[in-house]
Amino acid sequence: MGNLFNLRNDADLDFLSLGAIVHRLDPGIIPFRKATTCQIHVSGGEYNVAANLADCFRMRTAIASAMSSYPIGELIAERVRGQGVLGIYKHFEHNGVNGPNMATVYSDQGFGVRAPVVFYNRANEAAALLRPGDFDWKKIFSRGVKWVHSGGIFASLSPTTAQLTAEMMREAKAAGAVTSFDLNFREKLWKIAGGNENTVKTIAGIVENVDVLVGNEEDLQKGLGIAGPQVEAKSKLDSSAFFGMIEQVVEKHPHIKVVATTLREVHSTNRHSWSAVAWVGGKTITAPTAELNVYDRVGGGDGFASGMIYGLLNETSPEEAVRLGWAHGALLTTFPGDTTMATLEQVQAFARGGSARIQR
Repeated sequence: MGNLFNLRNDADLDFLSLGAIVHRLDPGIIPFRKATTCQIHVSGGEYNVAANLADCFRMRTAIASAMSSYPIGELIAERVRGQGVLGIYKHFEHNGVNGPNMATVYSDQGFGVRAPVVFYNRANEAAALLRPGDFDWKKIFSRGVKWVHSGGIFASLSPTTAQLTAEMMREAKAAGAVTSFDLNFREKLWKIAGGNENTVKTIAGIVENVDVLVGNEEDLQKGLGIAGPQVEAKSKLDSSAFFGMIEQVVEKHPHIKVVATTLREVHSTNRHSWSAVAWVGGKTITAPTAELNVYDRVGGGDGFASGMIYGLLNETSPEEAVRLGWAHGALLTTFPGDTTMATLEQVQAFARGGSARIQR
């Protein structure tokens, strides 16, 4: 495993993410149109990975993001500190009326046959105003960063956020960091950003400096412009369709070292079959399948990415890295909110084949 990446030993930071930090309002199983109370979760596809790696996996992590000066910004900044993540912010002055804002995600949990419903308010979002030159990457990387991460959600927010992501990946590669990108394709966001053709062109400019890709078949097709699999998957847990596309991914982006994703068969909102697959330096790996009782599904994919990145950073075997990701993602669905409440020991025990028997 050691020869897959040349990890820096002298780094101050294990992991740095670039992305928008949002707050998610969660009325539980009540649909929003009938809600009277909500929980507030601090979240963000890119931030979640930094938070999970800090809180569960005890790594030194940071998030480069936008921060707006009003009570919601203060709430978010406090929660970021509480998770043990260093905030590197471009600050925006909120005008007390219409922004710039910290984005809001609305998401009920659904129940049984009723699926969760997710929608956004990203109007005048501070993070969408971020642009190349807003962060001093030379200074940030001068102290050493082992691993750098971003994703398709942040890249889709505006033309300048995509340019900033590409800028960071270039600077990260020049500084000797490993780079990862979670395609996290969101139809609603990219539709506003200019549709499919623009998506593929935008992401290509980022992925040219990326070592590790996280994404399922839809992400690969719509984010990278890869043709669909020759063989239709027999079920959502069938890895053949995913592996059938890897050849095209590597042909288009020969520098990619790892492509990985979760596999999820949704039987009902609260009953999922859960697995994960990865292609690591030419080797195909499939995790076991777990039957999950899901409390809150949001963040499971970020939970997988975090565990796998932890394994790769610790130079475990590729199989163990995938299992750690699979185990952490599974555990994450048992907690409210988008970030982890698991301990490293719980993840390791589940990855080794632990069970839900009571721990006395």
